[in-house]
Amino acid sequence: MSGLAHVPAAPLRPLVAHAYGYRAGPMPTGVHRGLPSGSLTLVVELARPMHVTGLASDVTAHAVVGGLHVAPAFIDATGEQEGVQYALTPPAAHALLGVPAVELSGLTVDLADIIGPAADVLVERLAAAATWSERFAALDAALLHRLGDSLPRVPPEVAEAWRVLFATGGMVAVPDVARHVGWGRRHLTERFRQSTGLTPKQAGRVARFQAARSLLLLPARPALAEVAVRCGYADQAHLAREWRAMAGCSVTTWVREELPFVQDAGAPGGRDSAP
Repeated sequence: MSGLAHVPAAPLRPLVAHAYGYRAGPMPTGVHRGLPSGSLTLVVELARPMHVTGLASDVTAHAVVGGLHVAPAFIDATGEQEGVQYALTPPAAHALLGVPAVELSGLTVDLADIIGPAADVLVERLAAAATWSERFAALDAALLHRLGDSLPRVPPEVAEAWRVLFATGGMVAVPDVARHVGWGRRHLTERFRQSTGLTPKQAGRVARFQAARSLLLLPARPALAEVAVRCGYADQAHLAREWRAMAGCSVTTWVREELPFVQDAGAPGGRDSAP
C-alpha cells in the first residue's frame, strides 16, 4: 500500500487531525480492520464502493463517515483500493457535517445520508481529478464550503479532560480527571459523551489501545508483557482481552496480517487533537 500525506487548508486544521491519500492492492486476508481511535473518519473511496461491517450499522458507498467507536470495523479489502481519508476531530462532525459527534458514535454511514446529493458531486469531482493535489483541493473546498463562520464551542472542561486522557495514554483514572477539571464524575461523563460520542472511560480505553498500537509500530517492537506494563494494563492477559475486543483479533494476528499494510501505507499512527 502507498500513502501520501496532506496538510489541509488552514481553516480546516483545527478540525482535521490528519489527512492522506492511499492506493492499495487486495489484502491477502480480504479484510482490513478499522481500529478505534480518537478521530472520526471521512473516506472517499474511488476504486469501487467501500463495504464496511462490524459496527452498529453496515454501509456500502463511495463516501463513508465513521464515528468514534470502541470495536473494530471490518472493511472489504478483496479488491483494489484508492481514495482519500480525513481523520476528523469530534467538533468537525457538527462544523463540517452538520450533526453532533454523539449521533455518529459507533456507526458507519453513507456520506449522502448526511449531506445529501452533495456527496455524489464530491465523489465525481475527486474521481475526475487528475492528481492527488487536485483530489485534496476538491475535498478541502467541499469542506470549506460547509464550514460556518465559527467553530462549535466545546466546554473547556471537556477539552481538558480529552487532552489529559490522550496525553497520558489513558493512564489517569476518570475520577481523577473529573477532579482535575473541577466537575463531578457523573456530570463530566454526560457532557463528555455529548461532545465526543464516547464516555471518558471509553476514551481512556481508546487512548491506552492507541498507545499500545504505537509501541507495536516501533522498528524494535517491545515484548507484549512490556507493552502491557508501559500502557497501563494490569498484565499481558488484560492487554490481550482489550486488544481482541477492540481489534477483533489477537495481537499476534494483527501484527501478522495488518502491520505490513499499516507500515507500507505510512499512515499516521493516531494523532489526536483536543475536541
